[in-house]
Amino acid sequence: MLRFVPLFAAGLLAAGLAAQTPVDASAKPTKDIVGTAIGAGSFQTLIAAVKAAGLVETLQGEGPFTVFAPTDEAFAKLGKETIADLLKPENKAKLTAVLTYHVVPGNMPAGKVVTQTSLATAQGASLPIVANKDGVTVAGAKVVKTDVMATNGVIHVIDTVVLPPENIVATAAKAGKFQTLLTAATAAGLADTLANGGPFTVFAPTDEAFAKLGKETIAELLKPANKNRLANVLKYHVVAGVVKAADVVKLTEAKTLQGGAAAIKVADGKVMVDGANVVATDVAASNGVIHVIDTVILPR
Repeated sequence: MLRFVPLFAAGLLAAGLAAQTPVDASAKPTKDIVGTAIGAGSFQTLIAAVKAAGLVETLQGEGPFTVFAPTDEAFAKLGKETIADLLKPENKAKLTAVLTYHVVPGNMPAGKVVTQTSLATAQGASLPIVANKDGVTVAGAKVVKTDVMATNGVIHVIDTVVLPPENIVATAAKAGKFQTLLTAATAAGLADTLANGGPFTVFAPTDEAFAKLGKETIAELLKPANKNRLANVLKYHVVAGVVKAADVVKLTEAKTLQGGAAAIKVADGKVMVDGANVVATDVAASNGVIHVIDTVILPR
């Protein structure tokens, strides 16, 4: 079962990030973010991508900006074909989304980064931040150098290109363990809403969770005649807005789109929603967040 473990104290987190390779923050910067990246010599692919996306002028602007900059080696992990595809003019919007997911408005030096669990990006989605004794990761990418100062912001160097999350439906489909849920959402006429609406928080039952209902019950729910009933069951798993795990544990109930309130219980480091165990949390999507549960919950 999932255990919600508090973050380390701020001092220890700062030490974790400091264990990376910082630079001399006392040296007064003379170049903007683009010029600083060019001068470093290890961001040629990033610069080429910024030019292809038409973001040079933006990143040379007043800002300030915080850029989590992937090195050439980080881009190389994507593969030459993927990079070439992203750089095509017809994929400019996709490339722009990827790059702006690496940019946070405002000036966030290392000392501030480690106090956050997530940062809102220029792309719109949030970057999850994990800081502990082993170091700092940003959406899974390791921070390898910090506080590279520019005249209009700061650069932190990361070892992997991070990709913005997809919508709730696409994220669930990619996970591969929510096929019954997605089938039910389509049958209930809710798939489009979950893909394009929101933001939502979804307590998502796995295929194994649905299997507990039995094949006959599932088949009955999926009948067109029971569309409204199915929609009510699914809406009981959805909460308006983004409620991260850290906020879920502070609640005693969560009002659902169905209209009823699902009971939240926290005991011995475990979290339950109407008796269903929360087994994974904070699966980010572009229009919300998914928490995984092991049982289908039914409105009272």
